[in-house]
Amino acid sequence: MPTENPQPLWQPDPQRIARSQVTRFQAWAAEHHGAPAEGGYEALHRWSVDELEPFWAALTQWFDVRFSTPSARVLGDRSMPGAEWFPGATLNYAEHALRAADSRPDEPALLYVDETHEPTSVTWSELRRQVGSLTAELRALGVRPGDRVSGYLPNIPQAVVALLATAAVGAVWTSCAPDFGARSVLDRFQQVEPVVLFTVDGYRYGGKEHDRRETVAELRRELPSLRAVVHIPLLGTEAPEGALEWAALTRTDTEPVFEQVAFAHPLWVLYSSGTTGLPKAIVQSQGGILVEHLKQLGLHCDLGPEDRFFWYTSTGWMMWNFLVSGLLTGTTVVLYDGSPGYPDTGAQWRVAERTGATLYGTSAAYVMACRKADVHPGRDFDLSKMQCVATTGSPLPPDGFRWLHDEVRDDLWIASVSGGTDVCSCFAGAVPTLPVYIGELQAPSLGTDLQSWDPSGKPLVDEVGELVVTNPMPSMPIHFWNDPDGSRYHDSYFDTYPGVWRHGDWITVTSRGSVVIHGRSDSTLNRQGVRMGSADIYEAVERLPEIKESLVIGIEQPDGGYWMPLFVQLAPGAVLDQALLDRIKATIRENLSPRHIPDEVIEVPGIPHTLTGKRIEVPVKRLLQGTPLEKAVNPGSIDNLDLLHFYEDLARKRA
Repeated sequence: MPTENPQPLWQPDPQRIARSQVTRFQAWAAEHHGAPAEGGYEALHRWSVDELEPFWAALTQWFDVRFSTPSARVLGDRSMPGAEWFPGATLNYAEHALRAADSRPDEPALLYVDETHEPTSVTWSELRRQVGSLTAELRALGVRPGDRVSGYLPNIPQAVVALLATAAVGAVWTSCAPDFGARSVLDRFQQVEPVVLFTVDGYRYGGKEHDRRETVAELRRELPSLRAVVHIPLLGTEAPEGALEWAALTRTDTEPVFEQVAFAHPLWVLYSSGTTGLPKAIVQSQGGILVEHLKQLGLHCDLGPEDRFFWYTSTGWMMWNFLVSGLLTGTTVVLYDGSPGYPDTGAQWRVAERTGATLYGTSAAYVMACRKADVHPGRDFDLSKMQCVATTGSPLPPDGFRWLHDEVRDDLWIASVSGGTDVCSCFAGAVPTLPVYIGELQAPSLGTDLQSWDPSGKPLVDEVGELVVTNPMPSMPIHFWNDPDGSRYHDSYFDTYPGVWRHGDWITVTSRGSVVIHGRSDSTLNRQGVRMGSADIYEAVERLPEIKESLVIGIEQPDGGYWMPLFVQLAPGAVLDQALLDRIKATIRENLSPRHIPDEVIEVPGIPHTLTGKRIEVPVKRLLQGTPLEKAVNPGSIDNLDLLHFYEDLARKRA
């Protein structure tokens, strides 16, 4: 429960409030669209959810969204799922992302940093030129609107160019980071059948080179839809036979031609964790992402042409897509490709210093790791340009707020934010005009009617409930790939409360209007912001003949840590010795990702199931979090209740 009358950790000064974009937007929207002139953010938010159409109309005008064909109205249909935004309108996301090239051609659009921590600049005019050249080459390869283009790429400028060129032709982008194993990538890309694959020969991480040529060869074999493979020689190797060279496709001085597509035309495919089978292929629209990210980055993050925006991410996480959208506000985007803690734990602060980052985003886990490692960012680095540190991936614990305040700067805006891959945005988080309270997100986002509900659908204040959103957001998925009747989409979010988005987080909405996130209300695994489903881990681990069955749980810890044990039931005669432990970890590292190696491997007498044979993950998670057995599970739904006593005893011992 939040404290009744806590003191804010940070309060914006009157000058900051006055010059923030959200303050200026409110005054303009009051004059032109009927928004409340008084009452600050709370009044603006209430108007934005009560008057969705005037709010989004105002937002598109404020940010000068260029509709090549305008729409007669904002919402043709507001039902969820299936809301229809700006019917009849046409535009192009990439055209908006490159607009600053007209006014600031020689200023940096991208600052690229590798593990040497030396920034390399790509100007707006050079970014536009490369996108223009690649756009023409994609069209020459026969790529048409709606075709899928994939990237197996680290966080490098070429990935941004490839995304923007894909969007410019009206094709659909999708990407995975090169630390994903072949099976993880194929589980994603095979669903969408890409016609082009952009790939590196390898990547550098933690001071080592990682050759991915064999993985790339497997992807080429297993993706029969590919018409072209584009080779980016990050490690300096020759292009494999039949592959095209990146340099050859981006060498001409060609003006980009932007395909004007419907507002709801697909922009990219992101992937859910795949808890119960294949990852869900989540499709978001060009127009929906454009207006949602202008709102989030321009108003909530208060970014503009004078800013430098750095978020530690990989191309396998929605935060990379969000980071690239910083270009929409004319902001210089910082791309860091490397380990978060190489050559030492303070690496990200060094990158922020050397790039002059004004908004720096990272994970709560990294903040807590810095605290434990006795890192002193404010003392050891020049962070005078930094206005805001934002965190996501998991809730930032109170000690994390205090550490940032004490060790970076006492007038630092700390923005803990929470959203999801599902909307590629934030439900709640940064507001430059509101105070920051320890352990809390500042407020729900504009246009987002975020509430906490009990099981019967009653809104709760100052009590823990399910995170729900009761009105449509433009960046909600237009559909899932290969979900022709929409049933998988419906069941993912709208099954619990018909017509209302249920996200799968436990939250408290406080009487002050702030938000506290308590972690997942489902069994998604979340390591450093990268979500992965348990099904991926089961598939890999249970290939080992010694493992009869397994169960993996991810648990948010009170100190901000994340404990991920893997429970294994061994085959008869097998022994959980060091050799088997090493093989389990190697299997997960090679087939999935190094991030998903469990913290502990624990032998159990058996794995509990529902009566229909499904492993019961959420009840076990609740038991391990200290929930009594009778409240954690319905006994009548379990095949062997006795097995749960093991987890109950383990929770007691750990406590």
